[in-house]
This record gives sequence, C-alpha cells and structure tokens, in this order.
Amino acid sequence: MSGRQNPDTRTDYPLFMTITTRWMDNDVYGHINNVQYYSYFDTAVNRYLIDNEVLDIVDGEVIGLVVETHCNYFSSAAFPDDIEAGIRVAHLGRSSVRYEVGLFVKNRDRAIAQGHFVHVYVNRKNQQPVDIPEDLRKVLARLA
Repeated sequence: MSGRQNPDTRTDYPLFMTITTRWMDNDVYGHINNVQYYSYFDTAVNRYLIDNEVLDIVDGEVIGLVVETHCNYFSSAAFPDDIEAGIRVAHLGRSSVRYEVGLFVKNRDRAIAQGHFVHVYVNRKNQQPVDIPEDLRKVLARLA
C-alpha cells in the first residue's frame, strides 16, 4: 500500500458549492463529526443537479443510488465554519458516475477532507439501471 494521500487544492475542482455547517455537526471533541462529511458530499452533488434542473427528487423517473463511498480526512473544521465543496466527475459511464468531492474551509487552499461516491442511475419504479439521460449527461460532462 502506498503512503497517505495528499490533500487536493482548490485548483483541482471546476465547481464549488457552499455548505453552511450546523451546531449539531460538531461532536463532543469540538469538531465536525466524520459522518457529516458524507452528508456534505451528497448535499453538494445533489444541489448541483437540482440547480441545473436534471434531478427531480419528487417525481423524476430516473434517480441516482449511491453504491460506493470513500473519504480521506486531513484536518478538522468546526461550526460555524462554512465548507466549500469542490466537485468533479472522475468517470462518466453508461449508467454510473463517479463524483470526487474535496471539502475546504473558506479561504483555505488545501482540502480538509476529500473522497468520492458513485451513483448508479436507475428507474425509480423498478430500481433497474438505465442509461444516464442525455440532459443529465451534459450537466455531468461539464465537471469531467
């Protein structure tokens, strides 16, 4: 196994979404609990998709299911820090996409955490994989 991964910098990401931390995100050690970082990943990506009108969380026929996640932690943050989530697409397949997300504290250049998750796009009703719709594919390609 190679050594510990180095944190990304802001220049590694084409897009940033701001996430406001909450008091409840902190744990008893006075920093944001590790489980919250996965929520930030999910929030940033889905906000991007909703803002670009390619994800309808209520009535959309196609939805993305998370099938894989990973996160490396480098330094901590705490409420009331604002988190800026850098997003990129590392792989865009027929029915799946691998998002990579770097989390940055405002005005810091190195990621405090970074990771990825994979969505497999499925038909909402039968949960079977489907081709990524063309409008969604175009929005995702902007981040590739």
